[in-house]
Amino acid sequence: MFRRAFLDSVLGAFGTVVFVILQEVVLPVWVHAEEKNSVEASHPNIIFILVDDLGWADPGFHGGDAKLTPNIDQLARQGMQLSQFCMTPVCATSRSALLTGRYPFRQWMDWRSEDFGKPDYLSLLDIPLATLPDGTPTRRIHGLDPQERTLADALKEAGYTTAMIGKWHLGEWLPEHLPLARGFDHQYGHYGWGIDYNSHLIPHNAPQPLCVFDWHRDQQPVLETGYSTDLIADEAIRLMTNHADKKVPFFHYVAFNAIHGPLEEIPRHRDVFDKRSAAIKCLDDAIGRMMQAVDQLGIAGKTLVFFTNDNGGLTEEVNRPWRGTKNTTFEGGIRVPAVLRWPGVIRPASVCNELMHVTDIFPTLVAIGGGISEQAYLLDGWDMSPVIFEGKKSPRTEILIEATGSVRLPSIRSGRWKLIGDALFDLQRDPGERDDVSEAHPEIVVELRNRILALSAERPPLGELSEVMNPALPYVYGKAENKSVSEKIRSHVERSRRGQQQNWEPGKYPWPAPPRNGQITYEGDGR
Repeated sequence: MFRRAFLDSVLGAFGTVVFVILQEVVLPVWVHAEEKNSVEASHPNIIFILVDDLGWADPGFHGGDAKLTPNIDQLARQGMQLSQFCMTPVCATSRSALLTGRYPFRQWMDWRSEDFGKPDYLSLLDIPLATLPDGTPTRRIHGLDPQERTLADALKEAGYTTAMIGKWHLGEWLPEHLPLARGFDHQYGHYGWGIDYNSHLIPHNAPQPLCVFDWHRDQQPVLETGYSTDLIADEAIRLMTNHADKKVPFFHYVAFNAIHGPLEEIPRHRDVFDKRSAAIKCLDDAIGRMMQAVDQLGIAGKTLVFFTNDNGGLTEEVNRPWRGTKNTTFEGGIRVPAVLRWPGVIRPASVCNELMHVTDIFPTLVAIGGGISEQAYLLDGWDMSPVIFEGKKSPRTEILIEATGSVRLPSIRSGRWKLIGDALFDLQRDPGERDDVSEAHPEIVVELRNRILALSAERPPLGELSEVMNPALPYVYGKAENKSVSEKIRSHVERSRRGQQQNWEPGKYPWPAPPRNGQITYEGDGR
């Protein structure tokens, strides 16, 4: 059995997926050989649209309700679907991977979200709960390593203007973790994870049960009225309109919080759809408005649009036919819808069936933008532009899905094989991951287990954990922003706090139970 003591694996380490073929033939992109050089030299505008917690089966082009996603479906008809595109199992890790081209464990981002009021997990790492000098529970400060070179850094070096719009989730307190210090010229949206769509408050601030304001423009808190999905689209349209006639290309990272919880009252569609479906329809409306703006501004031919999702949906129903959900390493947790649109360059209604991973986004977009991928830090991603533009085979045969030292089961895909904890799946024969064949292939289990451990050994030291969020209950996220909060925002937060339930209980959260007895073992569906 693949049983490893959690602490031993962490300390020792430091000293998908074969997919069902959607098309019989990989359709090549719409670029003639004589056009290739002009494509490479074109430095297109890049709009990267990342949505949150959408399931594989939610879009109409994957068999979902077409009434909910007409604009997303149109995007797929106008561009290329990536049928074998994988993210990581959760939000923050996917975001760190796409911006750095590196596996999240290299920045401890796979651990980062476990310091959010989850004492059971912290105890496995032998890390005490964070407190202020007076004993008040608070959070440790953690975010994307400031030494990491981001996609925004690389494209900015290549001559792009850059903007981060929407959900950040790579550090919400120290200035060095925030977008303006990570290569972005402009920031708009929220730093943390699950904001209220209307009030723009984080309704839970574990380990304290009180809300914090989280809506910022250029890292200054701004009190605005509106549904967050609409506001994010409005800002994206405003920025692309301002840049449409400029010679300098732009990179806009548009990260919607939709359809992540909490799903609150929605200004429209609730008379027709349930709350989740209405959130999807509002998201689709927003993306439709963005694409309409691109077309009306006359920049479609020089603009690459990349649409995808950060992880699997919350239920297996919305991830069908794949097993598993968000926060698991089954296909349902990592396999996501992905579409590329570039009129005149990418062939409409085409499908690429080659294996790709979120870490491939960095080198691919940097190559398309004419930038330099080479850097001091090791890249785990591959430049997939030859795959996309020339119909070549993917160079990727392996994906480290989860390293040791995280709360999720150590998992890896290599060729036809996928190891999840103790369980081995033959994805060529069993893409639904229903039949554990580990007893029949013990040598493959050992080989893949050793590969996980070898990669995990590359995890850097954690470093100091002394810095904590102070005050424990800030009015707004952002250390600098919290020092001078306007009376309007202060009153907004206080009114919400007075009406907020204040019965937070350690260990009561919608996450998998921690490994028992300090050990990670495969059991059931991993949830």
